[in-house]
Amino acid sequence: MEMPTPNPAVLARKSQLVARLLKVLPADAVISDIAETRAYECDALTAYKCAPMVAVLPASTQEVSDVLRICFEEGVPVVPRGSGTSLAGGALPTADCVILGVARMNDVIETDYPNRIIRVQSGRTNLSVTGAVEEDGFFYAPDPSSQLACAIAGNIAMNSGGAHCLKYGVTTNNLMGVTLVQMDGTVVEIGGGHLDAGGLDLLGVICGSEGQLGVVTEATLRILHKPEGARPVLMGFDDNEVAGACVSDIIKAGVLPVAIEFMDRPCIEATEAFAGAGYPDCEALLIVEVEGSDAEIDDQLGRIMEIARRHNPVELRESKSAEESARIWLGRKSAFGAMGQINDYMCLDGTIPVSSLPFVLRRIGEMSKEYGLSVGNVFHAGDGNMHPLILFDANKPGDLELCEAFGAEVLKLCVEAGGCLTGEHGVGIEKRDLMYVQYTMDDLEAQMAVKDVFDPQWLLNPAKVFPLDASDARRIVPIAAQ
Repeated sequence: MEMPTPNPAVLARKSQLVARLLKVLPADAVISDIAETRAYECDALTAYKCAPMVAVLPASTQEVSDVLRICFEEGVPVVPRGSGTSLAGGALPTADCVILGVARMNDVIETDYPNRIIRVQSGRTNLSVTGAVEEDGFFYAPDPSSQLACAIAGNIAMNSGGAHCLKYGVTTNNLMGVTLVQMDGTVVEIGGGHLDAGGLDLLGVICGSEGQLGVVTEATLRILHKPEGARPVLMGFDDNEVAGACVSDIIKAGVLPVAIEFMDRPCIEATEAFAGAGYPDCEALLIVEVEGSDAEIDDQLGRIMEIARRHNPVELRESKSAEESARIWLGRKSAFGAMGQINDYMCLDGTIPVSSLPFVLRRIGEMSKEYGLSVGNVFHAGDGNMHPLILFDANKPGDLELCEAFGAEVLKLCVEAGGCLTGEHGVGIEKRDLMYVQYTMDDLEAQMAVKDVFDPQWLLNPAKVFPLDASDARRIVPIAAQ
C-alpha cells in the first residue's frame, strides 16, 4: 500500500522542534525517525496504537525542564511515559505529540535509613527500589504485578498498589515527596522527607493525576523494616461466591493479613499449565499471607483458617517452608502471563466494597454468559480491587468491541455496588467516557479546574482521563488522530 505524502507544514514544524530539542539533549536521546518512533506507539493496552511525532529520553530534571519549555513554546503536546506498562492506555501517544520517557532516569539519589526514606529518579523500576535497600533489612511496600518492569513514575501517575496494599497501602501511602516539572519547564518541590507538609495537600493531588499536571522526575519514598517473617495459606473452594464470603468474614473478624489474593478456575487452570504451582482442582482459590514473629503468624493464621473451615474448603494448605511459600505465590505472580498464552484479554480494574464480592462475582459470571466471552478473575480481594480478565479474539471482527462493551458493564457494576472505576490502573483512555458514571458534570468541572491551574493550555497527556466532550473547549491544540 502506498504511504500518504507527509504534509510539508507538519514536516517543517517537526524539523524545527527536533532542531531545538537537539540543542538540549544528546543526539541519541531524540528519536524522530518514523520507524523508530513505532516503539512508543502504545503501552500495555495494545488494542490502540499511534506513533508519536517525536520521542525523547532525558536523563535529568534539567533536561526534562528544557524539553517541556521547548514544547510549551512550540505548542506541542507531551505524553509522559514510564516503562509503558499501563493497562489503561495512560501513555498512548497522539500523532502530533512528544513522548517524554524517563527510562534513563533510574539513579538512587539518597538513602536515609534513620528516617526510613529513599530518594530516586522516577524512571527506576519498582522492584529495584527494594533491591537498593534489602541488604540493609528494608523494603519498599507497593508491589504491582508488573513490579519487575514498571517505573516509579508510572506508579505515582496511577497511584498503583499490588498484592500487599491491604496492609501497607498503595503508592500515595508510601510517597513522601516529588520533584515535579510543569509544562512551562518550571521545577517545583512538593513534600519531602517528613510526614506532612504544611498548606495544601498538593502531593495528594499529584499522586494519581496520570501525567495531567506535570512530569515527576524524582520521588522521595517511604521504606520499611522487613518483617521478621511471612507465611501464606492456600485455600480452595467449590464456589466463587463462597470464596468471596470467606474474604468478607476474614476482614470483618478484624484480622489484617498482608495480602488476600483471589483466583478463579480459568486462572487456576491457566497458571497450572504455565507454572505448575501445584494448585488444587477447585472453582476458586485464595492466598492469604500474614507477617510478624512466629507467634504472631501462628495466631493470625489460626484465626484465619478457623474462619475458612466454616466455608468448607476443598483444600486448606499452610506453608511450612520458604520454598512452599514461593510455590504458593508462583501461580499468582504468573497469572497474567499465563492467561495471555490462552487468548487475547482485556484486564479491567475496578474497586468494590469487600462485602459486595459474592454479589459482584455472581453478576460477572452472568454477564459472561450474556456476552458469550469467558472471564478469568484474579485480584486483590482484601481491598476489593477487582481485575477481571475478559478473553477475546483480536483477529475476529467485532470481538474487541464486544469485549469493551462487556468491560464497561463490569465497571458500571463496580460503581453501582458502591465502588469506583479504578483501583490502581488509572483512567487513561480506557475509562474516560465512563467518568460520567461515577461523577457529575460539576465533579468533573472541579477536577478539570485543577488541571487548568497546573497546565492552562492542556498540553500534558492529551485525550486522557476526562471525557473528550467535557474537556474539548479547554484544549488549545485539537487532539490529533490516535
